[in-house]
Amino acid sequence: MPNGTIISLSAYFVLMLGIGIYAWRKSTANSAEYLLSGRQLGPAVTALAAGASDMSGWLMLGLPGALYISGLAEAWIAIGLFTGALLNWIIVAPRLRAQTESYGNALTIPEFLGNRFGDQRHILRLTASIVIIVFFALYSASGLVAGGKLFQTAFNADYQTGLWITASVVVAYVVLGGFLAVSLTDFVQGTIMAIALVIVPLLAWQGLAQGTDLAAALTDIDPGMTSLFAGTTTVGILSTAAWGLGYFGQPHIIVRFMAIRSVKDIPLARNICMVWMAVTLCGAVMVGLIGRVYAEQKGLAVADPETIFILLAGDLFAPLAIGFLLAAILAAIMSTISAQLLVTGSSLTEDIYRLFIRRSASEREIVTVGRLSVVAVAAAAMLLAQNPSSSILSLVSNAWAGFGAAFGPVIILALTWPRMTLAGAMAGMITGALVVIGWIALGWSASLYEIIPGFVAAMAAVVIVSVMRPTPLARI
Repeated sequence: MPNGTIISLSAYFVLMLGIGIYAWRKSTANSAEYLLSGRQLGPAVTALAAGASDMSGWLMLGLPGALYISGLAEAWIAIGLFTGALLNWIIVAPRLRAQTESYGNALTIPEFLGNRFGDQRHILRLTASIVIIVFFALYSASGLVAGGKLFQTAFNADYQTGLWITASVVVAYVVLGGFLAVSLTDFVQGTIMAIALVIVPLLAWQGLAQGTDLAAALTDIDPGMTSLFAGTTTVGILSTAAWGLGYFGQPHIIVRFMAIRSVKDIPLARNICMVWMAVTLCGAVMVGLIGRVYAEQKGLAVADPETIFILLAGDLFAPLAIGFLLAAILAAIMSTISAQLLVTGSSLTEDIYRLFIRRSASEREIVTVGRLSVVAVAAAAMLLAQNPSSSILSLVSNAWAGFGAAFGPVIILALTWPRMTLAGAMAGMITGALVVIGWIALGWSASLYEIIPGFVAAMAAVVIVSVMRPTPLARI
């Protein structure tokens, strides 16, 4: 590996660990600080933390790879995500910030749901925790796979080495600094990602043969590459655009809404986040499309389309800049893994350990258990990430659908519909999760993305059961 690349990556790792140490000294005195940073995040940090924790390694690897293979028809994923994120900021963000504080100052999504519905036996809270733990183990594994692929492709390193490096750095700063460390690193990582996704497609486009018409060149490769509708159907478009439905139920994203300083800061945070998303999603789309033409013209060997960003970086930039661009991929990967590990660790700590094992645990003990939970979840994700041939986009899509269907309808209706009941919440959560798992198991995902039947079934279950058993909590 060239010295310049080593310097850039080393600087990135040192910066991440430095932020972890800073957060450790500033905001880990108690569980409220460790798990939610005392609800004192500013709008800019909240915005980029929400965006970066959402856009994992699939943004730099999976999405460009899909565009590289199939063309513009895969952009429906980006369109759906942008729309879903905007609606999430409008519908969920202000209500969740206000209600999680008013319902017992809830620190986790399961705790909020339990408090919202007066769940005296904690069945709903435990169910929500189990869903989080199961699906986040799979989701975190997708990030580690991306890290392993990065080191394997960019440095000819062993896949296992890539897994260990990625996991070790993430676990270190999450364990040290908790929510504040995760949010501050996400802010820095989101900035790096945006810069990289502007620079790479721009220089790749300039590197094309003089006078190249990008649309014409793509059409020569495949006549359907420049069409949003070629090679797909109405159902196919719905399946890809339906990724946007997942936003309402992603705990690692919506937990950022709980930590913002005040509801008044949400409109500014929303605007910052949506601009950031527009830049990064468009950049990822252009990496895939321009990368396809660039590879054809330059005779660039592309064994795995999901590595086109890495190959462009290696072909276009000097070693010092390559290190920065590879750090951008690591930023996308680590920002999501760190958020997922912390949310899962929070659920294990607050919703299982404190609730069922040690009700009298001190704040110091809870923070310690939270740190150990992060390590345990990371170890489970490492075991699931052992197969280097796993598709990043496939792993993410399954976990995204699971959360979107299990939590999305429940969260939306819990925040907006006073007649919703505890039984309705339970029915919706279980129905959404089971429909997604069953749809995948039956192999029907190839024809229709599992989040659609899961989301619809969960929404119907919440409404039907709530109407049949109209006993909502009195204080809404």
